[in-house]
Amino acid sequence: MLTDHGLRAAVEEVARRGPLPVRVDIALPHRLPARVESTAYFTITEALTNAVRHSGGTEAVVSARLRGGRLVLRVRDDGLGGADPAAGSGLLGLAERLAVLDGRLEVSSPKGGPTEVRAEVPCEE
Repeated sequence: MLTDHGLRAAVEEVARRGPLPVRVDIALPHRLPARVESTAYFTITEALTNAVRHSGGTEAVVSARLRGGRLVLRVRDDGLGGADPAAGSGLLGLAERLAVLDGRLEVSSPKGGPTEVRAEVPCEE
């Protein structure tokens, strides 16, 4: 799906099949380089998987925009919070994967929630 139809269609498909209701808000003016799309897709799906497994939330929102030469992704859930990339979780792996493309990962997840995973990847607009 990602290769043939792009990031939005691939994420919408994941959202339709998942157990957690997910609103997809991806507005990109064009297809992105394959390595950026692939990394973005992996980041989004891993963040959604973590939300389903650990958050206790009832819904999530995924957004993606190009801003200032960077792809900015956000995955937010309404769960219990407490996600910590330093704890050796899958979030650390996401940060490492993004770093390969000079990207970065930020996680905001106070106890009591919500959790927001924010990723940025350099990308020509």
